[in-house]
Amino acid sequence: SMTTMATFLSHAGLPPSPTPNTNNNTNENAALCTPLEFATTYQRPPDGNYTSAGNIYGRTDNITRETLQYVVGTMEIMSDNNNNNINNSLVHSVSSAPPDSCNNSTTNEETNVICAAFSSGMAAVHSILLSLMSNHTHIHILLPDDAYHGVPTQFHTLFDTMKHVVSWTMVDMTDIHQVEQLLRTRIKENRGRQREAILVWMETPSNPLCKVTDIGAICDMVNMVRKEETDDDDDDKEQMITTVVDSTWAPPCITQPILIGADAVLHSGTKYFGGHSDVLLGLVSCSPFTSSGKSLSQILPTVQNTVGAVASPFDCWLTLRGLRTLHVRLQKQCQTALSLAKFLDNHAHVSKVHYPGLTSHPQHSIASKQMKYGWYGGMLSFEVSSEEMACAVAGAAKTIQRATSLGGTETLIEHRASIEPIGRVTSPLGLLRVSVGLEDVEDLKVDLDMALNVATRVVSS
Repeated sequence: SMTTMATFLSHAGLPPSPTPNTNNNTNENAALCTPLEFATTYQRPPDGNYTSAGNIYGRTDNITRETLQYVVGTMEIMSDNNNNNINNSLVHSVSSAPPDSCNNSTTNEETNVICAAFSSGMAAVHSILLSLMSNHTHIHILLPDDAYHGVPTQFHTLFDTMKHVVSWTMVDMTDIHQVEQLLRTRIKENRGRQREAILVWMETPSNPLCKVTDIGAICDMVNMVRKEETDDDDDDKEQMITTVVDSTWAPPCITQPILIGADAVLHSGTKYFGGHSDVLLGLVSCSPFTSSGKSLSQILPTVQNTVGAVASPFDCWLTLRGLRTLHVRLQKQCQTALSLAKFLDNHAHVSKVHYPGLTSHPQHSIASKQMKYGWYGGMLSFEVSSEEMACAVAGAAKTIQRATSLGGTETLIEHRASIEPIGRVTSPLGLLRVSVGLEDVEDLKVDLDMALNVATRVVSS
């Protein structure tokens, strides 16, 4: 009966969410709070045989983690009254009825959305790679030229001397023709050589330039290439391409990449899901509608369990608690972000503002189609005349806090270029990134105006 995301989220983790191993299926006297289960081990029955639904060990079984995975998996595909960008050919039997019992990577039985929670967003990123590596000799990643620097840093750090296993190419994901050209060239070059999986990595809006990738257009193009490059006589020769969207900046209330056609979606739960700057957690959800999504969902739970970088029970509990206010937090953060973007766009000391909600944004129309409710996210960035000026603005802010990360209740400002790895700085030197919190918008405008004016005086003197 719950039809909207807002209602679903306000009840996140409450009955009738799954509570395995309880005799009381009626939930007549259920606790109105998710159980926080710290146990790492469970009693073995007298005959020594665990039942099929029985828990054995905390890395494999944890009710708090399973509840979070169920809630996020449901959120990814629940039809919301306000979603106008669903690929209807994908969605047949979307149901949000909880399963009778859960396993580690919780499954929504009818649609089989596998969602796995990890100890950080970066552990979640790596789990996708490991899943693909399990049955391919090589992985090639098409990586956006503007993205969270932790992702290419992981590749450079771990795979620089292992290019024969994992390699990558940077591409402007907003230029679909360039992406298609690279994809076809890569397949052609590799034909007849090794069993290679290609990973098309999207991040939208991008960090920190707020570039918007057209998820539906990229996924349609990938499907077309997949069909054309598959050998009709040999099913084993199917070209393995997996599309993944890092949707950390656009949680499911704003964008649902699986319903638009993506094979998988990644979230850093540390950010908006947790929402209070006190959780370290990552999630991957696999599409139940696509062949690559189904393929990933078969191996991801094994990677989660065997590698063991699972999210801790307390972090899962805090994330579930955060999800209960996600909708209302995002509503306020998006409204404030748009208001600040317009304010900064008209400010004498600001040269450029990056925010998808501005009509001047190059992908504004794509964002309007892909991001629901007219919510364009709580992240924006703006540019001033120089690095010196940017650092002075951040230094002068009083209400706004100087810190990395994002998605919390407090507004944060950060000079991105100075935190990116030397030699791989992609942010403009005069750019400041802002994560909009829950403060009064007028207080934030006053603070930014003061900081810009102080910085201008300091730098010019």
